[in-house]
Amino acid sequence: MRVSVSWLREYVDLPADLPSGDLEQALVDLGIEVESIEDLRESVTGPLVVGEVLEIEELSGFKKPIRFCRVDVGTANGTGEPQEIVCGARNFAPGDRVVVILPGGVLPGNFAIGARKTYGRNSNGMICSAKELGLGDDHSGIIVLPEDTKAQPGDDARPVVGLDDVVVDVEITPDRGYALSVRGIARELSHALGVPFHDPAAIPAPGGTAEPAYPVEVRDTVGCDRFAARMVRGVDPTAQTPGWMSQRLTVAGIRSISLPVDITNYLMLELGQPMHAFDADRISGPLVVRRAEPGEKLTTLDGVTRSLVAEDMVICDDSGPISLAAVMGGETSEVVASTTDVLFEAAHWDPAMVGRTARRHKLFSEAAKRWERGVDPALPLVALEKAVRLLTEHAGGTVGGEILDLDHARPRTPVTLPADLPSHRVGVAYSPERVVELLEQVGCTVERGTDRLGEDPGEVGVAAAGGAEVLTVTPPSWRPDLTDPADLVEEVVRLDGYDRVPSVLPTAPAGRGLTWQQQRSRAVARSLAERGYVEVLAHPFVSGELADQLGLPADDPRRPAVRVANPLSEEEPLLRTTLLGPLLGILKRNIGRGQRDVAIYETGAVFHPRPGAGTPPAMGVDRRPTDEEFAAADAVVPDQPRHVAVALAGDIEPAGWWGPGRAAGWADAVEAGRAVLAAAGLLADRVTVRAAERAPWHPGRCAELLVDGTVVGYAGELHPAVVATLELPRRTCAMELNLDALPSAPMVAGPAVSTFPPALIDVALVVDESVPAAEVERALVEGAGELLEDVRLFDVYASEQLGAGRRSLAYKLTFRAPDRTLTVEEAVAARDAAVAEAGGRFGATLRGA
Repeated sequence: MRVSVSWLREYVDLPADLPSGDLEQALVDLGIEVESIEDLRESVTGPLVVGEVLEIEELSGFKKPIRFCRVDVGTANGTGEPQEIVCGARNFAPGDRVVVILPGGVLPGNFAIGARKTYGRNSNGMICSAKELGLGDDHSGIIVLPEDTKAQPGDDARPVVGLDDVVVDVEITPDRGYALSVRGIARELSHALGVPFHDPAAIPAPGGTAEPAYPVEVRDTVGCDRFAARMVRGVDPTAQTPGWMSQRLTVAGIRSISLPVDITNYLMLELGQPMHAFDADRISGPLVVRRAEPGEKLTTLDGVTRSLVAEDMVICDDSGPISLAAVMGGETSEVVASTTDVLFEAAHWDPAMVGRTARRHKLFSEAAKRWERGVDPALPLVALEKAVRLLTEHAGGTVGGEILDLDHARPRTPVTLPADLPSHRVGVAYSPERVVELLEQVGCTVERGTDRLGEDPGEVGVAAAGGAEVLTVTPPSWRPDLTDPADLVEEVVRLDGYDRVPSVLPTAPAGRGLTWQQQRSRAVARSLAERGYVEVLAHPFVSGELADQLGLPADDPRRPAVRVANPLSEEEPLLRTTLLGPLLGILKRNIGRGQRDVAIYETGAVFHPRPGAGTPPAMGVDRRPTDEEFAAADAVVPDQPRHVAVALAGDIEPAGWWGPGRAAGWADAVEAGRAVLAAAGLLADRVTVRAAERAPWHPGRCAELLVDGTVVGYAGELHPAVVATLELPRRTCAMELNLDALPSAPMVAGPAVSTFPPALIDVALVVDESVPAAEVERALVEGAGELLEDVRLFDVYASEQLGAGRRSLAYKLTFRAPDRTLTVEEAVAARDAAVAEAGGRFGATLRGA
């Protein structure tokens, strides 16, 4: 919100020599974020003068309308001759007074103005809009000064348009809607600076009469708990908005429209009470305030026809909806150039309803912004009184004696708290007298007494012992955010000064290092990163179609998913049950952006619902939940095991002058699983890899990884149907493993290093192609005994000579003794024992034997 300091000074006695820095600090100390404080006197340099348009020549033959103007700028140009200026705006006519910046001037943004030839004519200066002068965002036309402007051509235009003022731009948090007004900011400054405040709402306003200003029926007193209206008849439709009012609106970034509408916007800025002006002659029949009926439509003032839903509040006449209540009026009843009878409406609407309506229709008007943050329900009659006074003062007319006031607003509920609660909560000694003083500054009514607050010590966080002083506080009508003792404590601290609260950091307990689960997670991530995988972080939300896209069977435990109550997107309302869906989405996105070779990984939680868990218990914030409530809530929380997954596409080894490279295959995904298990501290003899079938992997190129006989993950090449559905490259591979299913790593003794030479023997075993290589390796290890130090598969070969369904597995065997050099006989005997064990289990024979 932008507001000029001169306007604030009307309601708060700011020191005449108050520096801008002190003003900013005062607002910041109160918790109001200051976007900027701008001295407008320094924003425009050089000759900025009032000009009177003498002649306008329309230039044709260009892509847009262009006007060649002769403007009287007095003697500001040094000659007294009219200034020739080319302008594209259409909202002015001969005789209008405008704001002109002459050559040599500089506009905001360091935009220098000079004399130049454009569109075939000489242009000496510029006729300015509000946006060009930095006064607002309106660039629809140039500034046309009101007829009552006393400045003459050639006079300095800065005082005329408000460029001799200081403008404060503040960002108001959602809980302080009262500060979205001059009234609210002035009151805050009076607290911060200790100066008198003059409430602009403290004027006598007559109450409702038996005869209404206009017949109105409110059918929903929850959505609208107060509706007031007054009528002014016979106003001059040609009356102009006074210069001082249009100037303040311009500084605030609001475009001047017409006098009745400008009055409603002006009072909204001054008091914080949004209003609406109807053309009474364009309303047919009584007004009805109700919820919209499904299928109803309304064309709002922005020219958009909107389809309404049952939650929207509307104001209707006999023709149907004429206003989207609290958000924007309709075209059929708006004030027009011929309006003579004006019906002012000021109401009080439900903030939640307004917020949802504004977001549903994407109509974030200034009125809706204030309503959803809370507006003072005591303001309608005051706002109406000021509105009819301003309208009759500047446009004549007669104020009707009838006043409508349908008031169903509920009085504020008192809040009870111990007088020492602020001291307990904040750690600063606040006397009861100081607490009462500060709360009364806010506008609260405070009653002091002695009582016990309740049987539950956690009722307000601190037990009030028998005989302790308690305060019964009734918040003012303009502070809907004050509903709990904690809110009042915050006000005491805020007004007394956040700088008085000591910054005392608690002593950190002695560190115990990482848990073994944290160490394992880091080791896994480091191991994958060292192998060239890039870590990614995916959103945990997925669509309902993902299970079908991955080809999961109907009875797959990964199909049931937890639905988020308020999802970021209705297209992805479910929590993932596997890392593969979001991970493959990231793989596809990277490939689509030109990355041909991709190897990525992610560690994160997946979510499995607990069947029949029900709904969690409702737990408030007034006390700590009991152990039973915690247990009941935990029973509903879905299981969240931590997984790790990788995805590969393209080349795993790049091609170059050193060789042809190698495409990623299912074996690389399996090796990534082995690397994860090794990084988790699990020895190879506890790990088994064997063929399996599991969606979404290819049934002939899928392996399951087991630890101590328990399946912990799967790896391999994705099914061609899944690859086609997800639009991934052929032969895309993936691995997913449940880290929480892994046992803790045992304590491993450091290996003994033998100083004696090894004996290296290669064996090639012919086995049936259905026999897993890992099982053959296990048999070799068990048969060779303690002398076998290492075994590694280095070749897989198949040919017609070996026979159909047969293949050769070649292993490098390393034998070594810790205490001697092995003889040839010992090494061969160990090899023969290993081969014999493989032959006994799988019928393996030595190739070539």
